[in-house]
Amino acid sequence: MAVSQVTSTSFEIKKLMHLMLPILITQFSQAGFGLIDTIMAGHLSAVDLAAIAVGVGLWIPIMLLFSGIMIATTPLVAEANGAKTPEKIATIVRQSLWVALILGIIAGLILQVMPFLLPVLGVPANLLPKASLFLHAIGFGMPAVTMYAALRGYSEALGFPRPVTAISLIALVLLVPLNFIFMYGFGPIPALGSAGCGFATAILQWLMFFALLGYIHKASIYKATSIFHFEKMDHYWIKRILKLGLPIGLAIFFEVSIFSTAAIILSPLGETIVAAHQIAISVTSQLFMIPMSLALALTIRVGTYYGEKNFVAMRKVQKLGLLTATVLALMTMLLMWLLRAEIVSIYTTDLAVAEVAMYLIWFAIAYQIMDAWQISAAGCLRGMQDTKGPMWITMVAYWIVAFPVGIYLSRFTNMGAPGVWIGLIVGLTVACILLLMRLYMNNKRLSASI
Repeated sequence: MAVSQVTSTSFEIKKLMHLMLPILITQFSQAGFGLIDTIMAGHLSAVDLAAIAVGVGLWIPIMLLFSGIMIATTPLVAEANGAKTPEKIATIVRQSLWVALILGIIAGLILQVMPFLLPVLGVPANLLPKASLFLHAIGFGMPAVTMYAALRGYSEALGFPRPVTAISLIALVLLVPLNFIFMYGFGPIPALGSAGCGFATAILQWLMFFALLGYIHKASIYKATSIFHFEKMDHYWIKRILKLGLPIGLAIFFEVSIFSTAAIILSPLGETIVAAHQIAISVTSQLFMIPMSLALALTIRVGTYYGEKNFVAMRKVQKLGLLTATVLALMTMLLMWLLRAEIVSIYTTDLAVAEVAMYLIWFAIAYQIMDAWQISAAGCLRGMQDTKGPMWITMVAYWIVAFPVGIYLSRFTNMGAPGVWIGLIVGLTVACILLLMRLYMNNKRLSASI
């Protein structure tokens, strides 16, 4: 039977911020890995920056696809927590770790094969050696990425995002010296240029996983749902995790890959265009962590009320989440407009690259509100364990609409790089409208069941 307990606006805002702010710091830290790689590669040469753009453009979608599947841990744990069934939580996490280990190995193998596709994708020959070595190296960290994602979902869904935040911040600090060692060489380690970022990141991912695992083992806050007992693979839970998580991972993949593969679409236009595009994408990717963190917080709060069957409070959280997303998007637009020159100067001293990058940032400003609304709606839907519909919506919006529009405008008109960005704006708008419509219909259906 559904419960209809009213919750106050101030309480829900406080709860959202309590979850969002540590998650935001975590997201910024993890996005900061790519930012640091891009900045450090940019100070080597335009070739190194372009090679990293291609490597990251292929690694990020694969990484987010497989780690995105593990986001299923969050709504499942949140639902069990809201339904006051803590005995399920340990089983959910143990089974999630089995899934994560297998998926991480598969992802690592895919990244070992990926370099052979680079010539087919039309990547220039001078970028192939460093981009290929980057992909080979970073693939070894994938099992750690997926298992860390499962543990992170467990901790955050219980309302403990801060340990993950602390580990992410420490890792961010460690990345700079690790990058220096592999990029410039140290002792027996040769100078690998931008490809060295792949080795540094893979090592760091394993350090992060073991750090979080160790903390969960020692901290008393996890004792009630201790996960440190061997449990065989349970086909029921494996199936449920994959059924919920695979559409999440694919939805994230469809969205992120359309952004990342844009570097490959633009690669025939030359190093300056690709480097400028990578800077603009990097800037908007960092700022995207703000609405994404809000969406993760919404998944937890909506998932908890979904488990309680308190649909009145759940809808209130959704409305507050979308309002907060709007305010944050407007602030982001203002920040990008006022500081675009200063931001670009952090990445490059090449005047030609900087000029193109500053122009492309205008297109990034144009889609901030739509981007914030669509990711917030998707976060609410995940909390309600509706993942299959959003997956199809994102596939249509980004690959049936945005991708062909971007290719046509960039390659078959005289627009060049802006054509890709116009395609992105069109795709995000379609995704936003369809996801908000689905959220409205789901709420209407649940209201009828009260």
